[in-house]
Amino acid sequence: MTQQFQTAAPREKDPAFWCAVIASAFFLLVLHRLGIPSKPMFDEVHYLPAARRLIDLTSRLNPEHPLLAKQLIAWSMQLIGDTPFGWRFPSAVLGGLGLWAMMRALWWASFSRSATVLFGLLLATDFIWFMMSRIALLDMAMAGFMALAMWQWALAWRNPSGRALLARSHLLLAGVFMGLSLGAKWNGALLLPLPGLVFALNRWEALKGRRSGLLWASREAGPVPGVSLVEAALWLGVVPVVVYLATFLPAFFYEKQPMTVGGLWHWQQYMLELQDSVKKPHTYMSVWWQWVANIRAIWFLYEEVDGAQRGVLMIGNPFTMLAGLPALLFCAWDGFKGMKGGAKRLHLLVFAAYVLLVGFWAINGKPVQFYYHYMLASCFLLAALALVLGEWWDLGLRWPTKVTLVLSFGLFIGFYPILSAGQLPRKDSYRDYTWLNSWK
Repeated sequence: MTQQFQTAAPREKDPAFWCAVIASAFFLLVLHRLGIPSKPMFDEVHYLPAARRLIDLTSRLNPEHPLLAKQLIAWSMQLIGDTPFGWRFPSAVLGGLGLWAMMRALWWASFSRSATVLFGLLLATDFIWFMMSRIALLDMAMAGFMALAMWQWALAWRNPSGRALLARSHLLLAGVFMGLSLGAKWNGALLLPLPGLVFALNRWEALKGRRSGLLWASREAGPVPGVSLVEAALWLGVVPVVVYLATFLPAFFYEKQPMTVGGLWHWQQYMLELQDSVKKPHTYMSVWWQWVANIRAIWFLYEEVDGAQRGVLMIGNPFTMLAGLPALLFCAWDGFKGMKGGAKRLHLLVFAAYVLLVGFWAINGKPVQFYYHYMLASCFLLAALALVLGEWWDLGLRWPTKVTLVLSFGLFIGFYPILSAGQLPRKDSYRDYTWLNSWK
């Protein structure tokens, strides 16, 4: 990782303008029909009552998940109104910010203008990020804050200003956003140790051959000159935990069973027990290999509502979800091949993060799992696809990128009515979109 994450001047122009354009266009599209359906869909039936309980602070509800994402919904209800638009607005905002942050993270990690822009376009049209930005669930808060953390992490490694103070601020913000992500939902927990582990690996490589004690105390070596390993542990280890625990502050003011400092640890244990206690089969439950193959969908909605037949089909883009798989293998091969020289280690990191996230669900004992648990992993899948296509583009091999974008946008446009609760012409219009029996 050392060669990938060091202070250096990019050889290409920063595509910040195009990142902003893509994220803004995505956000405006998410806002279109955000208030439809005008009734709760899918698991909104669980989180909306929990958010209302956080407004009146009578007692806890939905205790199996942390509070932050529900608190954001509650604040939106208070500011905008207890309306469908108000319920879903926090997810829309974090979806737009998260898309921006994902692109910025890849830019600072790769300095590849083409890969960065491609990543934004692929993520915006992957179906998953779009739909999760339009529903009042906990997942977009989790993913959006994690994207912001990854952006600040990569920015700290690059440290374009060369000033240790700014690098520290980026590391601090990375820790804060990681804590907020965990405070929204636990699904991103596996990614939290990565920045600290990579920092330690980079420092060890930079000091290889010197006295071992320097690993802990040295401030002059990479990956962030001016920041010791001990200090990095504070920003990337202690801060996330403190921020996470702070997200439980509203629970201290419940009228019934208020939280206590001593009860924080017991509540974490209780949450874990509740996570493992749901064993009743669900119509749309699925497992990891079905996510990877993109063969098990969820119907967030399919009924006559708001004067028309409408539906929301939760599935990944049929092309990019599969095209990303060979790209991941290519990144793994490229990364392992370049390990000794330090080149292409970003490719290996993207592959490792994907395997880590999918592997966790493969061995996890949680009885009931859903396709949206694949959301974070799918981001690394598309990052791999963008890195491979971006490299080919820069080498002059551009037709694969053009074909990928045509198919990705074409499928997104074709599926748009069933992704956004649009008006459908017939009661059985679902047949037009369910190409596989497992999507029905």
